[in-house]
Order: sequence, then structure tokens, then C-alpha cells
Amino acid sequence: MSVTAFTPATEERFALARQVADAVLFEGYVLYPYRASAAKNRLRWQFGVLVPPAWGAECEEHDFQHTECLMEPKAGATLSVELRFLHARRRVVQRARPDGGFDTVPELRLDDRVLVPWDEGAEEHVEVVAAVDELLGDGVTVPFARPAREETEPVLDATGRTVGRLVRRCEEISGAVRLSARELDGPYRAMRLTAVVENTSTWMPPEGRAADREAALPYSLVAAHLLMGLSVGSFLSMTDPPEWAKGAIAACRNLHTWPVLAGEPGRADLVLSSPIILDDHPAIAPESPGALYDATEIDEILALRTAALTDEEKREARGTDARAAAVIDLADSMPPEVLERLHGAVRSLRDVTGPGPANPVGAAGPGFPDEYGVRQPDTPWWDPASDAGFDPAQDRVVVDGRSLGAGSRVLLRPGLRRTDAQDLFLQGRSAKVEAVLHDVDGGVHLAVTVEGDPGADIRREQGRFLYFQPDEVAPLEDEA
Repeated sequence: MSVTAFTPATEERFALARQVADAVLFEGYVLYPYRASAAKNRLRWQFGVLVPPAWGAECEEHDFQHTECLMEPKAGATLSVELRFLHARRRVVQRARPDGGFDTVPELRLDDRVLVPWDEGAEEHVEVVAAVDELLGDGVTVPFARPAREETEPVLDATGRTVGRLVRRCEEISGAVRLSARELDGPYRAMRLTAVVENTSTWMPPEGRAADREAALPYSLVAAHLLMGLSVGSFLSMTDPPEWAKGAIAACRNLHTWPVLAGEPGRADLVLSSPIILDDHPAIAPESPGALYDATEIDEILALRTAALTDEEKREARGTDARAAAVIDLADSMPPEVLERLHGAVRSLRDVTGPGPANPVGAAGPGFPDEYGVRQPDTPWWDPASDAGFDPAQDRVVVDGRSLGAGSRVLLRPGLRRTDAQDLFLQGRSAKVEAVLHDVDGGVHLAVTVEGDPGADIRREQGRFLYFQPDEVAPLEDEA
């Protein structure tokens, strides 16, 4: 077993997966609108945070990740593992004094940016290479540590004069990567691989008072995730395993992380174990011009909203963080043709790779393609003539033995379905049914306005209703 740099061949295989892993590493690192003063940035470091054990016992966050997956290594195979995480470092802003000293200040204003105190993320990684045979039995344990350190960076104005400095401090952190494997019973030469990442920091909360999350973060492994690759052999998909492996896959324990196949599509020799749930072979959208660091990021709208920030807001964003400054510069410099490429991208359609059907294009009859080569279903997904039998203003639906329609009063119970977190604010509110609607799949929906809502009349005029299914409401007595 060795803790060493990867071979060039391993580096090449990991390179593609790291594009997605970088998105995991920096997911939510600095959220739109990218300014330290923004309320949205009050809670950062949201994914894969492994806190010190002494503080993890007092909160709902964890001090470890536990990954299990199945692999089919070939004889002589080695396993290469890369742990990646961010190390939070505190940045303090200081202004220069005439006597050569420095004073800590809440902000330092320059022509192009406003510098403020901020927690930055320094990328860290631990590489482990072990023969698969070494993982049998007790396996291998690789401890690691990063020392406390302090760095200073001078701040210069437009003339090159020193007007202040940034002081960055990192606290000591330590952890361990534990790898083990066990052969499965049966005719298949498969193994269950277990990979555990632990925060082993001895940091203790200040005595006499409860420590908050901000105090624990400098000693935490932030956005921790693993890349694991076999030199020869393959991993099994956790979501689409072969029939013989489904029972063994179901028995795998994955705590605070989830392993998926990564790297080039069609290959299965690399796994990304991520604190964010992903599909097999995740990839960065080819239209994306750069990282925007926002969960569920939608490149087009974030680019537009970032470009619309005021000059003062952009100055603050540039002074908040180097990555935030890069986002501002990206949005300001994005050509129209790049922005247009972000609009309306569709990735759910299959590519046509084989020869066309024997039937001529445009041939009549069910199942034959139309003039664009799109195969038609035997029955249409929606027949406009079928709408003739529905009238939202007159239709009714039976709920708890009561017939409900436009004008009926109901009690909202959205908690039963929990499809929208905001619906929970409507739990127990009374509402008026405005229409009974039917969708193309045969579902029934009640369009309602909430009683007591001062904007109900406007919503009614504009047809902007709230929608609930029949099992999410209970009938109330109609007002006389």
C-alpha cells in the first residue's frame, strides 16, 4: 500500500471525472448574488461537511462518510483512491497605518472592489494506491493531517501603493481513509468495497459555552468526496446492477454519501462517491461557460441576473472571493452567442445513430415516422377532441363522500403529499375551489384561492391559482 502520486494513466482516467467532482467540491461555495453581505450566503458549506467528532455529537452533522459498492477486479488489480475536500480558512482584512503597522477593519474599499472578511476554501486531496488483495481482511488505514498555517497578502491600490493586507489563517485538521474489501459468496468473483472517511480532529468546543457551526468549520472536511478507480476490472452500478447482484447491492450501506459510475460513458472502472445524489456517468453541461457555484444552477438565468447587478454590488462581489470575481467577469464578458447557447437546451432526446426504418419517411399509419423522422405512437398522447367532455367551471369531483366543484370550500392538507415545501405554510388553511381540472394522464386537480388572501381577487382575474389533488383537501361546509 502506498500514499503516492497517481501514474499518468490513472491521472488521465480521473481527469474527466474531476470535472464533475469539482462541481461537487464547490457546490454552494459562494451562492448568487455572490456577495458576503447577501443573506443567502449566511449558511455556506452545505454538502459533505465532516465535522470534528466532539462537535458532531452535539449537532445533526456527521464526522464520517461510509461508502459501500460492488466491484469485479481482475487478478493483480490495484485500487486508486482520491479523497478531495475543502479546508476552510478565515480571511481578515487589515488597513495599513502610516507607521507601517496594520489595523483590522470590517472593510477596505478600493476602486475596483470592496474587501471584507470571508471564509475561503482551500482545496485539499489525499491519494492512496493499494493492491486489491491488501484490502481483504482488516484492509488498510491511511491517516492524514494538514497543519495550521497563516499567510499574508499585500493589498495594493491602482498606483501600486500598499493600502492594506489580507491575513488568512487555517487551523489544523486531521482525518483517516479506511479501505477494506470482502469477497461475496457465490459463483461470481465479486467483492464488496468499503471506503470510510473520518474526521479525527481532537478539537473540542470552548469550555463553558456551546460552540456554533462557525467555530467548528475550520476543523472540518468540507464537501468531502471520493474518486475510486480500478487498474483492471469494473464496478457495478448501484442503480442498474445485473440481476445476480441486486441482492448484494441492496445490502450495501451508504451513509452520508452515494457512489455512482463516473468517467467516460460506457466504462465502469471509476466511481465517484458524492454527498450529492447523482446518476451514473454525470457530466457537466457542454453549454455551461463556467462554474456559478449555485445549487441546482441554471446557467442562463444566473448569468443574466449576475450581469444585472449594480456596479457597487459587483465591486463587493469581486472583493468577496476570487471565484466570485471570476463569475462577475464571466457574466460581463459573455458574448451573446454563448448566452443564446444556454437557452432551451434539451438533452433528453436520443441520438439517431442507426439507419432509418424500412418504411419511407412520411408513410401513413401508426408507428411510422413523420416528415422529421420522429416515430409516431400508436395513439396520440392528447386528442384535442377529448376536451369537449370537460368544463372546469361545471365539473365536480367526490372527496370524502362530498361532491366538490367551483364555489366549494375546502381545508388544505398538502402535508400528505409533501411535493412542495412552501405548501406546508398552507396546512390547515381554508380555500375556495375555483375550478376542477383534468390532465392528459387522467389526473384531477382542484384550482383554489386561499380564503383571507388579500390578493385572491387579482389571482382570480389573472387565473393564477394554487393547485391540489383531491386527497390533499377535506370538504368544508359552503358559506350560505
